[in-house]
Amino acid sequence: MFHVPAYTLGHPAELLAYAVLGVVSGVLSLAFTKIIAYFRPKLRAQPEWTHYFQPAAAGLLIGFIGLRIPQSMGTGYPYIDQALHSEYTWEILAVLEFAKIVSTSLSFISGTPGGMFAPVLFIGAMIGGAIGGLEHHFFPQVSASVAPFALVGMGTFFAGFLRVPITSVFMVVETSGSYSIVLPVMISNTIAYLISRKYQDVGLFDLLAKQDNLELPSMEEQREQIVLRVEDAMRKPDLPPLQASDTLARALEIAETSTEVILLVRFPTGRWAGLSRTDLHAMASQHAGETHLREILSTARLPILHPDQRLDDALRFIQGHELLPVVSRAASRKLEGVISLPDILTAYQRAS
Repeated sequence: MFHVPAYTLGHPAELLAYAVLGVVSGVLSLAFTKIIAYFRPKLRAQPEWTHYFQPAAAGLLIGFIGLRIPQSMGTGYPYIDQALHSEYTWEILAVLEFAKIVSTSLSFISGTPGGMFAPVLFIGAMIGGAIGGLEHHFFPQVSASVAPFALVGMGTFFAGFLRVPITSVFMVVETSGSYSIVLPVMISNTIAYLISRKYQDVGLFDLLAKQDNLELPSMEEQREQIVLRVEDAMRKPDLPPLQASDTLARALEIAETSTEVILLVRFPTGRWAGLSRTDLHAMASQHAGETHLREILSTARLPILHPDQRLDDALRFIQGHELLPVVSRAASRKLEGVISLPDILTAYQRAS
């Protein structure tokens, strides 16, 4: 699609210009989002008969822009390629970027969107080229070429507007075929993304969905949700667990000193079982005190949890059990802690 020139970092001070590119791209991507987010619901709230004329009015305005600045029409890929080869002055690139922002905004808010991918790349390339041209004009000894700024600008505006910083890094690297441009991209991307996130909580497409009364899951919001683990809710048991080789009499003796509602029993194989006080006294009336627990609990089995499991999993496993053992993944006989339903609910309350 593009013929990208080879990139080399001309001077370390050039990284400051990429930081400036990040700031400018972040501000303009934020402004672009705010324009669409503000005017789209305003126009949709107008009387229904105006909805037939809004696209026509937008088309008329876009037509006037196209007559004066034809490069801002369509996907603009040929002009992006020309910007990558420094064929425009920074003044022309600045005009092109604003013309594309205005024409794309008019198209989108009038109910006739023509896509966002190509316009975002176009705007980003023009911003980057303009910043690179300015730097080259005032500091010719620092900047080796304007072309890398146009390329980084594509990824930077993409990151700030669509809120996909990692994707934009890969996109620029794959487009250039070189990893040498990663550092400028990461500096510029991060700044643009943070500015966008700071002043616009919800990404554009999630915002549009909310305006249309659609509650769709946001990957950005899901990534930022706190994922609770079993280790966040588990606690240390008040006493060491019983062994399968212990007698019923010893289990009764320990039950008198324990505050847990369930006594955990550990088997040599790593299997775990549980005994409530009620069950323990019922067994005492049926078996001799010297009877080993392994004989009584030969088939009993408790589900086990691990500290790094999601707390949601613990909710499923604890159904029908008052207490579950949390064991090490490296050794199923090593008790890390215990967990109950109140422990799980307390952890969720603390996190809310």
